[in-house]
Amino acid sequence: MATNPPHDPGRPGALDPEDDGHLDPVALAASLIAIDSTNPDLGPGGAGEAEIAAWCARWLAARGFEVHRLEERAGRPSIVGIKRGTGDGSSLMLNAHLDTVGVDGYEGDPFSGARHSDRLHGRGAFDTKGGLAAVLVAAHRATLTPLAGDVLVTLVADEEFGSLGTEEVLRRFSADAAIVVEPSELSLTVCHRGFAWFELTLQGRAAHGSMPGQGVDAIRHAGLVLQSLDELRTGIEQKPAHPLLGHGSVRVATIAGGTDAATVAASATLTIERRTLPGETPETVEAELRRLLDNLARDTADFSYDLIRLVARGAFQADPNWPIVRLLDEQAERVLGHAVVQRGEPFWTDAALVLEAGIPCLLFGVDGAGAHAPLEWATETSIHQVAEILEDAIVAFCG
Repeated sequence: MATNPPHDPGRPGALDPEDDGHLDPVALAASLIAIDSTNPDLGPGGAGEAEIAAWCARWLAARGFEVHRLEERAGRPSIVGIKRGTGDGSSLMLNAHLDTVGVDGYEGDPFSGARHSDRLHGRGAFDTKGGLAAVLVAAHRATLTPLAGDVLVTLVADEEFGSLGTEEVLRRFSADAAIVVEPSELSLTVCHRGFAWFELTLQGRAAHGSMPGQGVDAIRHAGLVLQSLDELRTGIEQKPAHPLLGHGSVRVATIAGGTDAATVAASATLTIERRTLPGETPETVEAELRRLLDNLARDTADFSYDLIRLVARGAFQADPNWPIVRLLDEQAERVLGHAVVQRGEPFWTDAALVLEAGIPCLLFGVDGAGAHAPLEWATETSIHQVAEILEDAIVAFCG
């Protein structure tokens, strides 16, 4: 089990953020990796974003950015750095998250920032401190000569759990377009699925196991729900597939019920996950589930249920004709020397929140592997490439 290290002067993260060595995005990423910023909502003992947020705020301030610290939830700060333009150009938001998942089970030192064979290692190297470093360096380089439009660097808390950082930023700041930095392996991520989680409680009536007819077996009713959800899944998979995301999905994530072997179960509780496509909303998929359950209640004696929506996030889809999509595609192809793949992701990101706030956006980030895995790394080459692509995109969009 990895442990959170003391922040001693020998660790890269202890270096002064005002040091010009941190204009190299790989060296900067190594210093960020050395700062433990594990999300405390993912497990006890998580360090949170306070230290890394303060470090990045100093880095931005030292390079002339107007710095805002947002902290509606104590100990969970987000940082917004702004370089103001002359006022007659388009504004661009660059969004990257400060937090990482935990380090239990990590192979080796998760905070080492070790470099070898073109790979930068450590928790967050891929997701997403390599991209975060590229954002900082790109924004600095692009604004050394004043631009017409504003450049907003938004470094957010809590992306890995509840997205409270991006939500807080979007209540205060906006822009004409945004690039959300996530580990896209140098592809343009132009869509991803949404999700909705529901808690379903089936209400039965307890009775002695030797006389089950005197009770109402909630576990038996759970079996009927499982069968109906299988039929729903089949129907979802028979619909036309999204060209990049395929089909949505539905599944039961947890199930619990009953008290002992001799008693008819008086209740059963299921957690249901529904992964959604663009065009499907939390409201439409909840209505879909309620129709399924109402049909069971109509056809099954004593079937009774309560359905609660726990959390839901909409899917994301960029318009390929948005200027920011075309521009980033052009800049990436120029730097990389080949056409860039446009792809979709099965998981959810903060890009959906940015788009819901009315800001056209897409996702782009470094190459590597090991997000949320026991060994994580990003290629040094891709960190440099992302920094160059973002710098050119900022100048072209805001200039």
